Amino acid sequence: MIPSQSCYFFSVVTLYFFFLVSFLPYTLASPTFRYCRHDQRDALLEFKHEFPVNESNPIPYDASLSSWNKSIDCCSWEGVTCHAKSGEVISLNLSHVPLNNSVKPNSGLFKLQHLHNLTLSNCSLYGDIPSSLGNLFRLTLLDLSYNYFVGQVPPSIGNLSHLTILDLWDNKLVGQLPASIGNLTQLEYMILSHNKFNGNIPFTFANLTKLFVISLYNNSFETLPLDMSGFQNLDYFNVGANSFSGTLPKSLFTIPSLRWVSFEGNMFKGPIEFRNMSSSSTTRLQYLNLVELDLSFNNLNGSFPAFLLTIPTLQWVNLEGNQLKGPVDFGNMSSSSSLKFLNLARNEFNGSIPESVSQYHNLEELHLSFNNFIGTIPRSLSKLAKLEYFCLEDNNMVGEVPSWLWRLTMVTLSNNSFNSFEESSGVLDIETQVQWLDLSSNSFQGPFPHWICKLRSLEILIMSNNRFNGSIPPCLSNATVSLTDLLLRNNSFSGTLPDIFVNATKLLSLDVSRNHLDGLLPKSLIHCKAMQLLNVRSNKIKDKFPSWLGSLPSLHVLILRSNEFYGTLYQPPASIGFQSLRVIDISHNDLTGTLPSFYFSSWREMSRLTGEDGNFRLSDVPYMGKVLNATAFFVDSMEIVNKGVETEFKRINEDNKIINFAGNRFSGNIPESIGLLEELRHLNLSSNVFSGNIPQSLANLTKLEALDLSQNQLSGQIPQELGSLSFMSTMNFSYNFLEGPVPKGTQFQRQNCSSFMENPKLNGLEEICRETRVPSPTPQESKDLSETEEQVINWIAAGIAYGPGVFCGLVIGHIFLSHKHEWW
Repeated sequence: MIPSQSCYFFSVVTLYFFFLVSFLPYTLASPTFRYCRHDQRDALLEFKHEFPVNESNPIPYDASLSSWNKSIDCCSWEGVTCHAKSGEVISLNLSHVPLNNSVKPNSGLFKLQHLHNLTLSNCSLYGDIPSSLGNLFRLTLLDLSYNYFVGQVPPSIGNLSHLTILDLWDNKLVGQLPASIGNLTQLEYMILSHNKFNGNIPFTFANLTKLFVISLYNNSFETLPLDMSGFQNLDYFNVGANSFSGTLPKSLFTIPSLRWVSFEGNMFKGPIEFRNMSSSSTTRLQYLNLVELDLSFNNLNGSFPAFLLTIPTLQWVNLEGNQLKGPVDFGNMSSSSSLKFLNLARNEFNGSIPESVSQYHNLEELHLSFNNFIGTIPRSLSKLAKLEYFCLEDNNMVGEVPSWLWRLTMVTLSNNSFNSFEESSGVLDIETQVQWLDLSSNSFQGPFPHWICKLRSLEILIMSNNRFNGSIPPCLSNATVSLTDLLLRNNSFSGTLPDIFVNATKLLSLDVSRNHLDGLLPKSLIHCKAMQLLNVRSNKIKDKFPSWLGSLPSLHVLILRSNEFYGTLYQPPASIGFQSLRVIDISHNDLTGTLPSFYFSSWREMSRLTGEDGNFRLSDVPYMGKVLNATAFFVDSMEIVNKGVETEFKRINEDNKIINFAGNRFSGNIPESIGLLEELRHLNLSSNVFSGNIPQSLANLTKLEALDLSQNQLSGQIPQELGSLSFMSTMNFSYNFLEGPVPKGTQFQRQNCSSFMENPKLNGLEEICRETRVPSPTPQESKDLSETEEQVINWIAAGIAYGPGVFCGLVIGHIFLSHKHEWW
């Protein structure tokens, strides 16, 4: 989740627009007065010369500050505004000018003592904020956001007593705020988010009674002032992603002007209470003007806070990731409720979903995932005409899935016990809107539901881990035009995988693993130019190795394991391709032939750091008029056989570059080009007929963590250079014809004796085998060694276990935005 920035508050953009308008005199173009005082001009030039042009990169600021020369009146210079009568510089706005340096304590900047507006946002400035900043005592706006300033805020900031806007967003500032911050009694906007501040908020903070916006998101602050009732002008309050603890400050919720509040991602505990919960207090809550409230991911407990929903202005409530428990009782609410978003996910709520939820006619999103709800989906939910997103995964729901859900945009029902679908024909005669449908891990059985073929807007279909059987219908080709993700793993589908992908140009991932499919791999997959993952593991597909898949430009993961693929991997003069592969598992098939020495030379993705997240991206998902560039948390897996038990280790990302060719009949030499794959982490070539020497180039794989060359016909020595592979924690060279000394590297000495067994001419095993001698296995044990020996490894990227709840609970309705002047 994952989270990195402040949560979504829709109307805050209007706040920033308001204060921009307030400061128009300082931000518009130069005034009609054409005289620039020489002392002001010289101070500006002195400031400019503190940022010399880098000869190797002559672009920095000269394009932006080319007008800064004596031939032009300084009041006309870029970013400079002068007072119309005195000629004094009153505004300097160099936002996005790449100055790429620190600000000197004796900078010419601090000679501009008539400045009201100083904006140095996104200028690549670094180093400390000089205490000389306090000399600019006339400042009303100070914006140093999006830089690399370090150290503490200097106490001299207290000299800026006229300041109304302080913006230090997204730097690397540390330590506690100075007590002198309390001198800024005119301050209206305090924006300190995305730094490394810690400790207590100083008690002098209580002096800042004119504050309209407080944004402290993503720091390490620990203690808030006990009494916050003095901030009677406060509109926006965001202290999310800090280290605050204790109970929620009830005094904050006595402020009638307060509209946006976020405490998400802290350690607050206790029940959710705003004040004494008497009837008169509840009545007074109706006079609050709260619009959005985020209390997610704390340690709050107690029962469902129904009183919140009596606040008539409240539109957005997020209680996800707490310890709230018991039944949910919405009570009786008038039809005038403004509630649009309600997230109760990841708590301990139980009982039935109350029918009374239908009274919230404006509700657009309802998130109930990861609780203990029981029973069926209440029919009253169908009255919510504006509902778009309904997330119910990981509960104990049963029975029939109602067909009215298909009019929504997102429906996620995974990890329940649903077993049937309501007759859908009537609903599907009208245009359906569902784009994301997750039915995985339920109790559905029988044939593929043909009504799904009529969902023409469908982008994501997840039906994994059920008991569907029969064939995958060709009519699904109607949906593949829009599909980005089709996940059908772990069912009982049989027959061939239909040739339905001619128009599937948007398809990113296809997982039909662990079914009973046979026949050929459909050639229409060649049209899936966007495909990142293809998984057909554990079926009965009998086909030649699909080398034609090598032309797919974005294919990151290819899993053909445990089928009946046959033939050779390479038939000249065909191109090898597979430039984007990060994971390939073709183990346990019937593949044969030799590999040319250059075979791996075109596998570029395994030879370099990708610099990107290895999660596999899902389609863009619309949300409240926006389009989210959403990332799905596909959790791929490595499987390691440990003492005969196959253990699945979740999450494969860009660091997990994996090759598994085990259990085939490859022969000849291991290609030397394997040494080009410098980012390779796991290599399994076991149970083949490879011969010749172990290639010296394996020593180039400095990030290799696991190597299995067992049960081949390799000869010669184990290259001594492999002893320097410090990350290689697991290896297996058993059942070959190796000889000579075992490398002396620490990683070799830590192996089990069985990793070298049945290589009678190997020597230097005394230390390794001193404590545990493994007896020679019987012929049958030798045959099954790869499934029974403790250290035998079968690394694979086996199927996709998709976790939609992560996305549904954390991203939809909990959007993390990147531009602070639009969203604080």
